[in-house]
Parts: sequence; C-alpha cells; structure tokens
Amino acid sequence: MAVAWTRRGGRRRRGGDLGHVRAVWLDRCGGGIDDGGVPHIELPGLPGIAALLAQYPLTAGPLNELAQTLLRGPSPLTPAERETIAAYVSRRNDCTFCAGTHGAVARQLLSLEGRTVDEAEADPKMRALLAIADKVRVDGRSVSGDDIAHAREHGADDRAVHDTVLIAAAFCMFNRYVDGLGTFAPEGTETYEQRAKLLAEHGYLMPPPS
Repeated sequence: MAVAWTRRGGRRRRGGDLGHVRAVWLDRCGGGIDDGGVPHIELPGLPGIAALLAQYPLTAGPLNELAQTLLRGPSPLTPAERETIAAYVSRRNDCTFCAGTHGAVARQLLSLEGRTVDEAEADPKMRALLAIADKVRVDGRSVSGDDIAHAREHGADDRAVHDTVLIAAAFCMFNRYVDGLGTFAPEGTETYEQRAKLLAEHGYLMPPPS
C-alpha cells in the first residue's frame, strides 16, 4: 500500500490517520514533539523500535530477550552502568531514539545509586570500558590488548569486558535497525523520561505501548 506523509500533518492511508496515533502515543507518554520523519516501510504510529516490535512480533521476542539479558541479566556491571554503555554507543552513532531512551533509563537507574551520568562516565573503570565500546562501534578489530589491560587495571574483569563488547556490538545493530528503516524519534526529553520510568522498573519484556 502506498503511504504518504506531510511534515506535521501526519500519515495518510486508507483506514485512518496514523499521524493521530503518533500524537496519542506522545500524549500518553508525557508529551514531546513528532519529528515528522517518514518511515521507509509501513509501520504503526509508534516511535523508534516500538513500531518495529509491534509490526514484526516474530523478531520482537528475541530482540526483547536480548535487551533484557544484556541490560538486566547477571553481570559484574550494574544495570545503570550497562544502560550508560548502551546510551553512549547510541549517542556516538547519532541514533536519536536509542540515545534518548537509554540515556533516560541510565539517569533513572544511576539516581538510585546516587550518581549522575557525568559521574558514571568519569569513573576510571567506566571510562576504560566506554573507550572499548567506542572502538567496537567503529571497528571491533581496533580493540587492542592495551585497551583490555587498561580496563583491567581499573577493576574490570573478563566478564565486564565481554559484556561491554557485546552491548556495544548489539546496540550498533539496534541503532541501525531503528535508523535504517526511518522510524520516527520524538524531539525533546519528556517522552523518553516517561518511558524510562517503566523500562527502569520493569525491563524489556513488556509489550510496546498501544
């Protein structure tokens, strides 16, 4: 089915206006502005990966399980630290939706630890792990033995290094999934902060909002 958008007027298609659905979703999640983006394929009126998970449930299950395992499963890194890595990689990849979402979740979880994102990223161990994550983001082959040794010097064990590399690699995939299909990303912070409260408390095994 052919689909057309206007910049602010929403999506025109037989059977309804999904621009309205997007507006309703933004309202339910605490506000925000539709960025006016045009998805490359037909999707429901949800932002970012939420639209892809709703439209393609066969892949939604494994992707949600992966996110839950990486960000909430057993690890020497706290959930807050792992969300910080996910947000950092997403920000460096210029993925607005993932950076906004996971940055907001990181802030929620770090506040429970009595830390800010700036404080977490300034921690010597996290600084070393974020440097590894950034290299993985660009070219995994650029990670050196010196990078790993530096992380170990600041308290990272093999599992922490492993989890960092896997989170960085996985979020490059998530970022490119979201951006490669042209999903829309709300502008502003309100939408991300509201959704972050649910993700921080309940994790990634919830259905996307309707």
